[in-house]
Amino acid sequence: MIELLFQQPILFFVAAAAIIIAITVHEFSHAAAAYYLGDPTAKNEGRLTLNPLAHLDLWGTLLLFFAGFGWGKPVPFNPYNLRSPRYAPAFISLAGPLANLLMVVLFALLLKFIYPVLGLGEENALFQFLYFLIVINALLMVFNLLPVPPLDGSKLLFAVLPPSLTRVKLFLEQYGFFILVALVFFGGFFFQALSRLVLSSIDWFLRL
Repeated sequence: MIELLFQQPILFFVAAAAIIIAITVHEFSHAAAAYYLGDPTAKNEGRLTLNPLAHLDLWGTLLLFFAGFGWGKPVPFNPYNLRSPRYAPAFISLAGPLANLLMVVLFALLLKFIYPVLGLGEENALFQFLYFLIVINALLMVFNLLPVPPLDGSKLLFAVLPPSLTRVKLFLEQYGFFILVALVFFGGFFFQALSRLVLSSIDWFLRL
């Protein structure tokens, strides 16, 4: 991202806008799901909004631009307020990736229909903006579904783990962040596989 700022500044701002939109919708969806399931904590803390300032974490955003890895502000919720304390956290976690999936579909369709009508070339800023929205939302969706805390996929995993595997849950809760950091900084093969999965998903949506 920083290289883009100096080499192709317009493309940098297009990509930055796409990242901000994707993170904002992702975190807003968590807050909306928690509120729908009975917990007003996120709403009371001003997170039930599409204002990016409510969802962007300063250090997470800076790292995203400088290191290619970052995060938004986690959405708080009180499990004791939820209608289904065991499964509701999984639904709240799933809301973020699901919102990213819906955005991938929406922007892929827009790109599909706008491209031939307006005759946009790949160098056009609108074309690039829509394409970045597809790529970044697909990446957020796939990455967040990994079953490693604090990612959303871990909540889905914990919801289906039987009581006999409680030790696995405790281990992941204790060391999940370190596992994730190791994957990010040392998992070359992991990211190659993730990139292929994301690009295959994007290609499928565009062809659809």
